[in-house]
Amino acid sequence: MDKFKILGGGPLSGEICISGSKNAALPILAAVLLANSPVTLLNVPHLNDITTMNRLLGSMGVAITGTNGHGFVLDSNNITEFTAPYDLVKTMRASILVLGPMLARYGVANVSFPGGCAIGSRPVDIHLRGLEAMGAKIEIDGGYIRATSNGRLKGAHFFMDTVTVGGTENLLMAAVLAEGKTILENAAREPEIVDLAHMLVAMGAKIEGIGTSTLTIQGVESLHGCTYTVMPDRIETGTYLVAAAATRGSIKLTATKADILEAVLFKLEEAGADITHGDDWIALDMHGKRPKAVSLKTAPYPAFPTDMQSQFMAMNAVAEGVSHITETIFENRLVQVNELNRMGAHITLEGNTAVVTGVERLKGAPVMASDLRASASLVIAGLVADGETLIDRIYHIDRGYEAIEAKFQSIGASVCRVKSSS
Repeated sequence: MDKFKILGGGPLSGEICISGSKNAALPILAAVLLANSPVTLLNVPHLNDITTMNRLLGSMGVAITGTNGHGFVLDSNNITEFTAPYDLVKTMRASILVLGPMLARYGVANVSFPGGCAIGSRPVDIHLRGLEAMGAKIEIDGGYIRATSNGRLKGAHFFMDTVTVGGTENLLMAAVLAEGKTILENAAREPEIVDLAHMLVAMGAKIEGIGTSTLTIQGVESLHGCTYTVMPDRIETGTYLVAAAATRGSIKLTATKADILEAVLFKLEEAGADITHGDDWIALDMHGKRPKAVSLKTAPYPAFPTDMQSQFMAMNAVAEGVSHITETIFENRLVQVNELNRMGAHITLEGNTAVVTGVERLKGAPVMASDLRASASLVIAGLVADGETLIDRIYHIDRGYEAIEAKFQSIGASVCRVKSSS
């Protein structure tokens, strides 16, 4: 099993090109199931989760060919299998996103309950209740969701009592082929959902209210293929910005956009960062200064994203002052606290709030990654630690960050991948 060996050093400085968004690419790949002609997707990141989703689609009969660079052509016209098996679904929660499009187009879907990061309960009951409101019959059998419909799904007016990204995506994809009008209220508004909606529109879907909490979908009989470019990854963008801020460095990120992570940029400016941006780039400069502690509370978009909470905790661990970080989305997403404390951080937990008292430097130590974003926080901690940090179980990182060690190396970090001796 691979590990990362990190030698903490001085400030990071340089330029990085941001990859396509994992959290946008995964539902967009699932949406290919809706198209009656081939779809070409561009700017798709090379990640383990993308490979898993392609394996899942391929197991169903989707023909997938790579293009030059970060692209795929996918043809779902010869689907032969309507089951998403446990062996594939167990490693990635986004596998549940094939449920809505498969049911909408083919009238049947058998999907194993999903896996993914161990960051807390993420029930799929809203997905299922929404599909039932559209006329689907849902049965739970042996760990599988077995969904069928008698003919086309029917448009429905459905209120989601909890804001859910995956639920919004699944129901949106189901609704575009349903008969009549569907209204989804209290829908999630994340940029990745906006990206999915724009891709569906490019395929011929009729969707109003994109980017708002109320989506109105007029179902169509069929969708066609298209060529679509996946948006930049806002969490990768934020991670490199925070790493530069924590190390008192400077960085320029290209192929990204400032308007997809305004809450993160606001907090970085509060920490003392000088931030500038253009149409497709963001630059951060700490001018050699130690960051100031910033308090934050995670909440659904457009508030501060839960996927950036652990990275800010690592920065706050070496910031000037005391901060409070409150996690409201996932109950187990403060799991990185113990590992950061092993490196000399001063963090205490009070319920779902971490109280972080900044120290000048952390100390290198062997630590273990527990989920994707906590892994990123440990990398940042290693970069601001004296001595060597060895991070185990980095397969979590490979699920969501493309070529992370090479990108960090390009801006002066000492990060290398080593094989475990065990």
